[in-house]
Amino acid sequence: MNIRLAALLFFTFPIWASAQSTAQPPLPTTSLRIGPHAITAEVADDDSERAAGLMFRDSLADGHGMIFVMPTIGPASFWMKNTRIPLSIAFLEADGRIAEIHELEAFNERTVRSTFPRIAYALEMPKGWFTKKNIWPGERVTGLPPGPR
Repeated sequence: MNIRLAALLFFTFPIWASAQSTAQPPLPTTSLRIGPHAITAEVADDDSERAAGLMFRDSLADGHGMIFVMPTIGPASFWMKNTRIPLSIAFLEADGRIAEIHELEAFNERTVRSTFPRIAYALEMPKGWFTKKNIWPGERVTGLPPGPR
């Protein structure tokens, strides 16, 4: 089943993403924490929300981001197609532990893949946010929405 879902997402994501031309409306938010740092994160937990992500947005306030609930636990990959703002992305395991953090450049369509194989969430924040807050892999994000089904 996971292979079929991955294939479906792989083949349908580019079609849906290339057809989109405006930002998706703001999604419902949740309050997350990493140590003393509070985050207001929009929750992208279905295929269309994950595909649109932060495309076509012009800004993202400090302390605000988007949490992606992956459809299944496994490797994850993201790109910055039609994403105007530079971002940092943290790939998280199911328990909220940050496995890795990457810096993403606006409009860069190069795929950034997780090196860890058991990713349940991805948290996008303004570029450099994790470094400025002295947040590194191994720390835990709390307040996460329900994980992959």
